Amino acid sequence: MTTLVVCLDRTDDVGRKTGLRSPVVGWEAVRALVTDVGLADPEDSGVNTLLESLRVAQNLRDENEEVVVAVVSGDHESMVSADRAVAEQLDDLIADHEPDSAVVVTDSAEDERLIPIVESRVRVDSVDRVVVRQARDIESTYYLLKQFLADEELRQTVLIPIGLTLLVFPLLATTVGPAEGAAAITTVIGLFLLYKGFNVDELLTRLARQTRESLYSGQVSVVTYVVAAGLTFVGLFVGALGVSTLGETPGVVIPAMQFAYDSIPWLAMAALTASAGRLLDEAIRDDPIRSSFLNLPFIVVAVSLVVRGFSAYFLEQQDVIGQFVVPANEFLIFSNERFVMGTGERLALFVVSAIVISLVGARVAAAVSGSSDAADRTDGGSDPELTDGGADTNPDASEERTR
Repeated sequence: MTTLVVCLDRTDDVGRKTGLRSPVVGWEAVRALVTDVGLADPEDSGVNTLLESLRVAQNLRDENEEVVVAVVSGDHESMVSADRAVAEQLDDLIADHEPDSAVVVTDSAEDERLIPIVESRVRVDSVDRVVVRQARDIESTYYLLKQFLADEELRQTVLIPIGLTLLVFPLLATTVGPAEGAAAITTVIGLFLLYKGFNVDELLTRLARQTRESLYSGQVSVVTYVVAAGLTFVGLFVGALGVSTLGETPGVVIPAMQFAYDSIPWLAMAALTASAGRLLDEAIRDDPIRSSFLNLPFIVVAVSLVVRGFSAYFLEQQDVIGQFVVPANEFLIFSNERFVMGTGERLALFVVSAIVISLVGARVAAAVSGSSDAADRTDGGSDPELTDGGADTNPDASEERTR
């Protein structure tokens, strides 16, 4: 069996440095070529490639194989002419020596592009890529950068922000000053990193898709969401207006409690409106209403009462709001007396009311879900799967219930 050990040189570095024409065939010829290339350019990695070709050939000879070692070069004028030159030289080598297999030796990714040409003419048993030990890290970094630049998404994510930063910073430095320019650019980069880190683009895409599907399907929740958004803005405005009436108040606790106290009714109405829309969408469908949608309005009211109660507690402690006074005639007691609740009593009333409402919501959701399940089981009369005293006569249905 004859093995062809071929050293590939796509850009004809050997021919340009030594003036020899390829192919160079034979042990002695390749050995002499190593000296010529080394004298012409001692730093060329092609010297190591030629030596590796000789080493591989020697190892195969030690295993009693017939070996033909050769150096095949292309053309530096164009890649097409280089590939055609390599193909022509390989045809001549195969016609002269008739090898059964080949071992390819290269020193770069550029030369590895010639491997398919070799494989189309002879079976390739091995590919030996030579990397100079001193340049291994540098070459690995080069190919990583090359692969990075070939990825369009990575280029747009990394190179475009860096390029914009290098363009904008000189303009900002000359107009507003270096410190202000650096601060502005750092802020923009930070926002961009947060935007990518939290996948805001995917969230916006998903929101746009869901909105489009809701509009096309005619869901009621589209209208209720718009109303809920308006109520939310009103609540935020009312809360900010309440904070502005406090004047000079030290700290942030009291303004935060005032904001929550004034805005929570509007925010609760917004949440109730949005949940009502989802509940109507579920009711319109043929599927049973899920218990989570039934329980959500009660949870919203309960949480709103708790937040309102605690915010009122802190504000009353600081004399920002007055005590909770209930006229007696509210309880059908015809008297001029009034019931005044203390701070703790008001908080306890709100918390107990929230707990009761949440329990009622859980009970209602469980009752509705239970009735829906019972209706599904009794729909269409008796269970067709159970007959003859409860014996299951439908093996497919029994297997389905087991799964």
